[in-house]
Amino acid sequence: MGSWITYGLGTENQSMPGFITICPTQSHGGANNYSSGFLPAPYSGTPIGSVGIAARDAKIPFIANSETPRDVQRMELDYLQTMNRKQLETTGPDQALEGRIESFELAFRMQSEAPGLQDISGETPATLKMYGIDNRVTEDFGRQCLMARRLSEKGVRFVQVSHTYKWDQHSDLLRDHSQNAHEVDQPIAGLLQDLKARGLLKDTLVVFTTEFGRSPRSEGPLGRGHYNRAYSSWLAGGGIQGGMVYGKTDDLGANIVENGCHVHDFHATILHCLGFDHTKLTFRHGGRDYRLTDVAGNVVKEILA
Repeated sequence: MGSWITYGLGTENQSMPGFITICPTQSHGGANNYSSGFLPAPYSGTPIGSVGIAARDAKIPFIANSETPRDVQRMELDYLQTMNRKQLETTGPDQALEGRIESFELAFRMQSEAPGLQDISGETPATLKMYGIDNRVTEDFGRQCLMARRLSEKGVRFVQVSHTYKWDQHSDLLRDHSQNAHEVDQPIAGLLQDLKARGLLKDTLVVFTTEFGRSPRSEGPLGRGHYNRAYSSWLAGGGIQGGMVYGKTDDLGANIVENGCHVHDFHATILHCLGFDHTKLTFRHGGRDYRLTDVAGNVVKEILA
């Protein structure tokens, strides 16, 4: 989704990637989870840190070069790019090489923009407290949420934050889900409050989601299995109505009995809030036009403001 949205809308900050993912998992798909797939390479996500790294240590690596002056770096890069473009003249279109050329240019520009964005020392104590950064339990996810606000504020189009891989509870679900909720609740509230106070929430869509829920039946010692037939996500800001619930399951939470929302509908609705007609956002690949919602998807108009 980050790649498709960046492909469709471009970036508002030419010195930063359009799609950034903070502390993503390195397993269960790894970089494929934020790659651009068959879209051109510049629309891939740029990772900051990984799931095993504390958010305070999640930095864009090698962003500063104290050994080589900027004008010398520019000269070296120009020489390299000249050779790359000569190679393109020889081989013809080459998505991988064209993506490499663009990534080198972006990396050079990031040297002036990224260090300041990653430095939160200028944030007020009240802001840090609002995100829970003063609390050991909420600090890690709080830092991710604060960075998401800072990046969005500076024109990064799509920012993803990840709360580790700890929600897959096949045992001790009540204990562990309670702890997980404690870790994310205040940072999320802080993010929404901060965006609203800065006048950004009306133009920013916040999506909290997962790829499946937990089964309505027990599994193992007080745990539950994977379940994709009924689960919940929420959206805020960006043209979404507040304070409403769409959809309903039966008493067991096993099956949807009212207003089901397929993943394609979910994507179509998000794209609509960002100004797209999801049926027209296409990319030609392998002889046909593809889109994020494939050949399906309907906008859930009932949740729109």
